Amino acid sequence: MTAARILGRKKAGTVTIRSDATVAQAVETLAEYNIGALVVSDDGVTVAGILSERDIIRALSKGEAGLLQRQVASLMVREVQTVAPSDSAHLMLARMTDGRFRHLPVMENGRLTGIVSIGDVVKLRLDDLLSEAEAMREYIAS
Repeated sequence: MTAARILGRKKAGTVTIRSDATVAQAVETLAEYNIGALVVSDDGVTVAGILSERDIIRALSKGEAGLLQRQVASLMVREVQTVAPSDSAHLMLARMTDGRFRHLPVMENGRLTGIVSIGDVVKLRLDDLLSEAEAMREYIAS
């Protein structure tokens, strides 16, 4: 199971936001698409950062004045780990677990091709396990 396979099963497109957008715009976008993180990209191709619900909650917990009017760039994580389309689910899960984050942008030749969440990886793995179990049942029954 690779990042490319996971992206192939997801809806097309990756939701991004510009670094100069407001946190309020980011919150609206997260809610509109029912997602947990946004890739921050000013050109839709390169990754400037990533902004997750957790980043926003942490800032809210500090009682930062005017948080919703601040730019996304002020909250985003700038050192973003990425994966290639050929990277395995095992590698992705290990990076997410070690780094304590839930989203990995997928990059190919310096271009953003998608984003994989821990939920995407788990869902595909469960689907694979169910298929394997069904194949075993059919094999045993025949």
